[in-house]
Formats: sequence, C-alpha cells, structure tokens
Amino acid sequence: MGKRLTQKAIIDTLKREGKTQKEISERIGCSQSAVSRHLSGKSVGRKKCGKKRCTTRRGDRTLRKIEEKDRFQTLGDLRKQWTESGVETSRATVHRRVLLNQKQRQKRLTWATEKQHWTVAQWSKVLFSDESKFCMSFGNQGARVWRKTGEKEMPKCLKSSVKYPQSVMVWGAMSAAGVGPLCFIKGRVNAASYQEILEHFMLPSAEKLYGDEDFVFQHDLAPAHSAKTTGKWFTDHGITVLNWPANSPDLNPIENLWDIVKRKLGLASLNFLFTISHRFSMGFRSGELAGQLSTVIPWSVNHLPVVFGTVSRCQVVLKKMKSSSP
Repeated sequence: MGKRLTQKAIIDTLKREGKTQKEISERIGCSQSAVSRHLSGKSVGRKKCGKKRCTTRRGDRTLRKIEEKDRFQTLGDLRKQWTESGVETSRATVHRRVLLNQKQRQKRLTWATEKQHWTVAQWSKVLFSDESKFCMSFGNQGARVWRKTGEKEMPKCLKSSVKYPQSVMVWGAMSAAGVGPLCFIKGRVNAASYQEILEHFMLPSAEKLYGDEDFVFQHDLAPAHSAKTTGKWFTDHGITVLNWPANSPDLNPIENLWDIVKRKLGLASLNFLFTISHRFSMGFRSGELAGQLSTVIPWSVNHLPVVFGTVSRCQVVLKKMKSSSP
C-alpha cells in the first residue's frame, strides 16, 4: 500500500530534524526501503497497487449530469447514455456510482467475500423473499427516482400521478425448488403485519419447497424486517436468517422474477383488483423460472448482465468494488 500524504510529510519533517532512515521507518511504522524511495524520489510514478479504477472522476461527473436530467431513468437507460458519452462500463458500476455510499460498499464487499465460495447446494437452501408494489394506472410500474439525502422535495425528483391508482402490494418467496404462495397486502407493512405474513405465507412456502429439510431465509433490511420483535419471531421459530447488505436489490434473484412478471402484466388492460390478483398469481407461478434464476447461481462469474445468479453477483461485487475505491 502506498504511503499517505501525512506519512510523507512526517518523513520529510523527521529527515530535516536529522533522523536516519532507520529511525524514521521505526517511528512511522513502515519499511526502511519505503522511506528511502520517498526521499530519493523513486516512489513518484510507481505503479499503484490494486486494479485500476474503471472510470475517471470526469466520467463520474458525466454520469451525475445524465442522472440529474431525468431522475426516473432505469439503470439500463443510464448505462446506455453513459456509454454513448464514451464511458464503457457495466450496470453494476452505474449502480455503485449513483447509489452506494462508502459504508454500504464496504458491507457489500464483506458480504460477497463471505459468500463467494458457496456452492449450488448451499444457495439452493436459501428461500429468497421480497415485497413489491404493482401500479396499473397508465402503464405505471412504480417508477424509481435517483436522489440523495435532502433531495426528496426537489422538483426533478417528483412525478405526477393519479390520486387513487389501481395497485396491489404483494409479498412472495422463491428458491431453486420453485415459488411459494403469494400474499396480497392491504395497507402499510409494519413489524406486526410482517410477522403475520411470515406465519401464514412464509412458513407454508418453506413447507412446500423444503418439507422437513433445513433452509435459510432471506429478506432485506426494511424496518419491518429488522425490527426487534421480528428478530425474536425468527428466534422463537428456530429459523436462520441470511445476513444481507443494505441497498442491494441487485443481489436478490427474486427482483428479476418481479421484473419479468411486471413486464407481462404491463401488456394487459387491468381494471379491477381481482383481475390484477388473478393475472399476477398466474404470472408468478412459474416454478421452472424460479428454479432457473436460483440454480444458475454459481454457473457464471463474469456474465452478470446475462445470468441472474447470486454467486456470480458475489464475484462481480468483489471484482468491481475492490477496484472502485477512490
């Protein structure tokens, strides 16, 4: 690792005080050869350790300008425009640049390091879950906005909508063995209502997909999920919960299943909640698709844009994030 600016300043100061290279190295805790290289000027221009960052600061500013033009663009749209500006990169890089702070990046890196050697059999034991809202008015599929803390009320981050849109909130679970029953949610999800979902829908899903076999449950860090009472519910039921990094829907294969179902629903004209529920249930029941999304997990390390697998995602996180530190 290269010397920090403060170390260099200390070396210069100690040298002016007449200290020897050995004394300086012992004082600041680095090798004598490192002190020698700095004093002789040989450290200037040396090859830096680690993989080269795939984008420049100027390129990052370009992405920020593209994102600020329309806060409701998808990752694919942002990547396309960024590529057209001369920056060739991946969707994962776009996601990191505009969403993740340094603390979240470090937690994702730690998570990926811990999980990178998991096998197909291990990932097949994971029951992935998530809630998702499906809006049916004017083809709106729940637009998301790219914004930072404090930008909530900015005009660029607001979008008009109908007062009472036709929509449905659902909870679902999937694994390599298929999908579980859907839960159509009324109102907001708090800790109490989430535990009702776990009791009446998650447990039947686990029974259907795993029987008496052990499994690991996955959910994100939503407030209802991370509440103390919810944690106690899992402890009381003897269920192991997979640790999960914040702001990381790209690591969850069920997000891809939601997206596929949303695209299918967008082709239909839906006027009643019953029709929405029926069509959604039919679209979600693809056990074969769920199996494909889960079992390809360790198949590809470098094909994240094509193959939706959690092990490949771990490898991408490790490769990309180790090279993305400023």
